[in-house]
Formats: sequence, structure tokens, C-alpha cells
Amino acid sequence: MRAIITHLRGALALLLLPALAVAQPIGTSYISATKSAGSFPLFANGRAATLYASPGDWPGVLRAARDVQADLGRVTGQKPALRTSLPHGRQPVVLIGTVGHSALIDKLVKAGKLDVKSLTGRWETFVVQPVANPLPGVRQALVVAGSDKRGAIYGLYDLSQQMGVSPWYWWADVPVPPQKSLYVAAGRHTLGTPQVKYRGIFINDEAPAFAGWAKEKFGGINHQAYEHVFELILRLKGNYLWPAMWGNAFNDDDKADPQLADEYGIVMGTSHHEPMLRAQQEWKRYGHGAWNYQTNDSTLREFWRQGIRNMGRHESLVTIGMRGDGDEPMSEGSNIALLEKIVADQRKIIARTTGRPADQTPQVWALYKEVQDYYDKGMRVPDDVTLLLCDDNWGIFASCPSWAPRPGAAATASTAILIMWAARVITNGSIPTRCRASGSR
Repeated sequence: MRAIITHLRGALALLLLPALAVAQPIGTSYISATKSAGSFPLFANGRAATLYASPGDWPGVLRAARDVQADLGRVTGQKPALRTSLPHGRQPVVLIGTVGHSALIDKLVKAGKLDVKSLTGRWETFVVQPVANPLPGVRQALVVAGSDKRGAIYGLYDLSQQMGVSPWYWWADVPVPPQKSLYVAAGRHTLGTPQVKYRGIFINDEAPAFAGWAKEKFGGINHQAYEHVFELILRLKGNYLWPAMWGNAFNDDDKADPQLADEYGIVMGTSHHEPMLRAQQEWKRYGHGAWNYQTNDSTLREFWRQGIRNMGRHESLVTIGMRGDGDEPMSEGSNIALLEKIVADQRKIIARTTGRPADQTPQVWALYKEVQDYYDKGMRVPDDVTLLLCDDNWGIFASCPSWAPRPGAAATASTAILIMWAARVITNGSIPTRCRASGSR
């Protein structure tokens, strides 16, 4: 894994972008200004290929298709048409969609024009491929197909990046080089399946920089500001966000936030001391009594239950466990029995509220600060829970993951071990790699 510290127009953010498993070297270009055998004319002779998608595809895929439509305009000066009808005529077309969720793509599969063996059942996998005679009356097409919603979205944004549109075109005002022609090389182009399942951003210490800028430009840290954050994450082929938390509550400040995240395809979570998808600010607004499970457990359970109700069917990675209010230890010493009861009760809430076994809702346990002591002294959580390993605020990891799979486990883990670095200790671009110990589960 690698970490990149970057400024989001003034707000310092921690970006976790683990490497992807690739079917070709990262950086390999499949778009050029020169025509070659079997290549597809994305833009040639002053004309761009028309984009087609099924109207019933995921809204996030259709939205990303509109972004690519705009990107082609940025690169060539000619914005192509984007249509949701069946293509006709002999002009080159781009066919976009999700396998099993797009009538257009499924039609190609049924006709034997698109092999989806490498896509079916995969997580966030795409293929970009020129296809000859894909549909009756259509002579040439470029297919952008995804195994799932984000697979299709990544395929679209990979196409944009190959054209020369940086993921940072908006946040960092990266210029877009103009092109007079764009040809997609023959063959199947893919980055394969990500080796790390959740990859994203933690917006931490956002005030006053990000908060002040968002208030000036959008009236606050609201869905209008998050639209740009979501798009950046997806263009970087990430999928996960811990939102701004100091004085902010993602699910409560702007009710459009969670719905928009789900539409874009962003998996939402909350920070290491905000369990069950409830922000610390929500407890300040709606909580009663002490943030103390020994004295106020029934109130806390209902508070957490509402967080899972609010989640609904939105993709989420639920933080479990408990720390003290205000990023402090929960209690003096390591009360393992208490924290084990809290985790067990939270998983009961998740199961009963969702109507599904707890292991069907992705969860994360953050081993930050004093919580690491619980782990070191033998506390464990069920194997379906992701462990988040952290540094000690001085660049030293208390634990490092063992990348070798457990006996019988797949080489590519179904859940990622996320590693969080404290941004304030990385001042020169280096990544802290010192570990006090290694070999976590």
C-alpha cells in the first residue's frame, strides 16, 4: 500500500490508494493520436463517437458517462452526444454499462460479441475494448463494461485519464492538453480487480481550511462540496470516505449527503471514535446523559440503532467499538470485558435492524491509541470485521499486517486491512514504515 498526502484546495486530507492488481503495467497507454490496426476512432476527422448507455443502468454510471462526455469536450473541443436509445447507423459508437444491469451490455453478451468471464462476479473490474459489428447496423464500437457499478465507473474514468484528463483537473486546476485525434488501441484494456477492497480519504482536521473554503463557495460542507470530493475519489479509483467530523455530521447536516454518496458509488464510514455511523456531533445534538456504556447503555443502544436505520441499504463500512467522547480513552485501563460486550451488542443491533446476519454488513474496528492495548492484551473481534491499523501519531506502527493469507484463505482478501497515518507527522512526503511488532491476524 502507499499513502499520498495532498491538499484539497486548502484542506489536508489523507488519501489511501493501495496498488491495484493489473492485467497490464500501470501507466500503459491505450489511447494515442495515431490510427493503428484494429483501433477505435474515439475522435477523428473533427468528430467524436456518440456515447450510448441503457436508461436502466445505475444512476452513478450514467452520471460518470456525462463526465466523460464533458471530458471529451475538454480534450477535443467537440462535446459528443450521450444517448440512452439503441444505437443505429454506421458511425462509431461507445457502448457503456454494467454487466447484468445494462440491457445494452447484456445484449452484446448474449450475441457473443463481448466475453465477460473476467468480469462476472468480480469486484470493481472493468474492460475497455473495441468491438467490430457489435449490433445490427453498427459497424464499430468501443465497449466500456463493468462487473458492477464502480467497475463501469472506473472504466469510464480510466478512459478520461487516458485521454489526458487528470483526476485533479478540478481540485488542482491541472490543464487538459488538447488533442486533434484519439484512437483506442485494439485489444482488451483493464486494471484487473483491486487487491484492496476499500480505498479512500479521511477528511480530518478540516477546520478552518476546508470548512472555511466550503462555507465561502457552497454555504458549508454540504452535498455541493461533497460532489467534488466523491468525483475525485472515483477518478482516483477509490471508493471510501470518512467525512469531515469536527463540528460536522455528514448524515445530519445535509440530508442529501448520504443519498448522493450512494448514487455516486461511495462507501461511507465514520471515524475511529464515531461508532455505528453516528457522528460525534449527532450525540451532542440528540444524545441524553453520559457517553458511558456502564451507566447509559440503553440510551446508547437506541442512538446506535438509529444510525443503522439511517444507513438503510446504502453501502457503508460501520465502525464498531467505542472510545471516549471527544477522541479520548473510554475508561481508565483496558476494560476488555466491557468493550467485548459493546461490540457484541452493536453486532446484535446491526443484525436485528438490517434483518441480516451481522457478518453481511461490513464493519471496521480501529486500533487507534488505547484501543491497540485491548488488541495487544488478547481482545479479538469476528473475522468478518476489518482491522484498521494505525500509527502512534509519531510515525510508528504498533502492528503491521501479515500479507500472507491464513490457511484456506484466498490470496486476495475479501476485506482490506486499512492503515491510517496521522497526517501531521508526515511533513516531507515520506511514509512511516517502522513497526513495533508485526504479524497481526
